[in-house]
Order: sequence, then structure tokens, then C-alpha cells
Amino acid sequence: MSKSHTRYIFSMGKLERKDNSIAFKNDSMNFYLPIEETRELYCFNEVSFNTKFLDFISKAGITMHIFNYGGGYSGTFYPKEYLINGNLTVKQSLCFVEHRLEIAKSIVNAIAKNIHEVLYHYYRHEKKELKEYLDWLKYKVSSLLEKAFNIEQILFVEGQIWSRFYDSFKYFLPEDFLINKRVKRPPDNPMNALISFGNTLLYTKTISAIYHTHLNQSISFLHSPREGRFSLCLDLCEAFKPILVFKSIFELVGRKKLQVSKHFDKKLNYALLNDEGKKVFIDEFRNRLDETFLHPKLKRKVSYEHCLKLDGYKLIKFILEKKEFAPFLLKEKI
Repeated sequence: MSKSHTRYIFSMGKLERKDNSIAFKNDSMNFYLPIEETRELYCFNEVSFNTKFLDFISKAGITMHIFNYGGGYSGTFYPKEYLINGNLTVKQSLCFVEHRLEIAKSIVNAIAKNIHEVLYHYYRHEKKELKEYLDWLKYKVSSLLEKAFNIEQILFVEGQIWSRFYDSFKYFLPEDFLINKRVKRPPDNPMNALISFGNTLLYTKTISAIYHTHLNQSISFLHSPREGRFSLCLDLCEAFKPILVFKSIFELVGRKKLQVSKHFDKKLNYALLNDEGKKVFIDEFRNRLDETFLHPKLKRKVSYEHCLKLDGYKLIKFILEKKEFAPFLLKEKI
């Protein structure tokens, strides 16, 4: 069990209620999780359960994320919302109409700043080829966003940021993990597999974070709210991708903790992580989520995982009080 009360299940088996605990059973093991120590379940293998079990975890406010064999995200069992607020939902909708571009620009600006902070580490360590991209992030992105007058133009700037970011990998990653273009469904090489898996973990973590706020998951600003999914978490996780997903990837690849021949499925042209690879990545990702630092405003230590929820509260402050919405920035730690 991690500090964040999250449990990852990689074996086939059955989940059921046992007294006031969650029981996982199969032919080789039985283990029990106290309900009060569990907030999320991640199922990466074939797991069976019944409606009695779902009712049990729903009343406890536990989200359950389900993945298919290849590690692709299938969906989330989302408990009944206990913090639903009609007044906030109405104002969140009005905020979408009146302030969508402002919020979307703030999100894209945070992406650029956090990528800059992550890559500057490599620039300082003799990767001078990164200077052109770093300068573009620092001096050009903000002016491009200022000139954007609709959501399509903002999304175009975001696309440029990510495209140039992927292209920069050639300066500091080994050849096995280079990427020609971003391919999602399904991934077509080891790096695409890592990005997809990491982004999905962050996406589901953000779903759980928003669940504990009064925000409506379906009303988003950068991403279209018509996409038929929890689109707000796509917005709020964007600023954290460079910090949590890509720093995890760079650490594991740079230190050879992840290797193509050992941690990817050979039968699928190494385009999917195998079980061992998923576990290695989750351990690194979980450590980053649990990492704490002194928050300059709260004057206490907080984890990166908690900052996901804090960004939700920032958005609420903007919706209700029009206080500036600025997503988490790695440099300022706020």
C-alpha cells in the first residue's frame, strides 16, 4: 500500500467484501485491505466482482480504474458524488462560456513553463542543443498565446509545444527510446507505450483528485467538454505531465531501469510494457506522486498528488471569486 492509499492489482482473481475489508483472492493468494486505508484500486488483469462489492466500495468513496491486457485504460468505476454542488456547476458552465480562453491559455502556459524547467536540467548538463527550444518556450509561447483568439489557435500552440518536446528527446535519450511522432491507439514503439501508460495513470489520478472537490468532471476548458469522458481531468493533469510522467520516463530510461528487451512485449514489437515493465514504471510514478516539498503559501509539506487537488481548488476560486487561475508550476512549487 502506498502513502496515497492506492492498490495496484496485476494478478487474475476476485474482489469481494469480507466484513469491513476488501478481499482479493485467487488460487495462489488471499490478501485483505482495510476499507479505511484504501482510496483507489487499479486492476491491470482480469478481475471479477459483483454489485455487492461495488456498493461496498462506493459507500467508502473508492474509485476503481480498470485496464485491459495491453495496459490500455478501459474505464473507471466512479462512486456517487458526495460533494455535488448545483450552484458551482451552474457557475462552472458560465465560466466556460465567458472565460474558456483565459483558462485554456493558463493551462498551455503552465505546460510550457514546466517542460522548460524539466529540460533545463539537461541543458545545464552539456545538452546545449536544447537552447533553441528552451528559448522558444521561454520567450515565444506567451506571445503566441496572447495572439490566440479562439480555442483552435490555443490548441495549435499546445500541439507545437508537445511536438517540439518529443523532437528534443534525440538530444538526451538513447536511440531505443526515440520517437518519430506521437501515436496513441495503439502505441507503435516503446516511448509511445511509456507516454500512453504514464498519461493514463496521471489521468486516473486526476479523476480521483477532482472527485474530492465540488467540480463537475464534464465541464472542461482546454479540452472539449463534448468528448464523452471526464474531460476536466484532461485539463488539470496537463501541467503535471512534464513533472510526473516525463520525469519518471527520463529517470527510468536514463538510468536503464527500463530496457526495451526486458520490459516490453516482444510479441507486440516492443510497443507495450509487459507486467514487469508496468510495475517498474508504477513504482517510479508513485514515488513522484508521494514526494513532498514545502508549499510556499500553505507553509507546510504537501505531495505532488495533493497538488492535483489543490489545482482543482484554484479553479473553484477562479469560478467563484475570479481569483487568477494559475496551474501548478514546478519552479515556484505552487
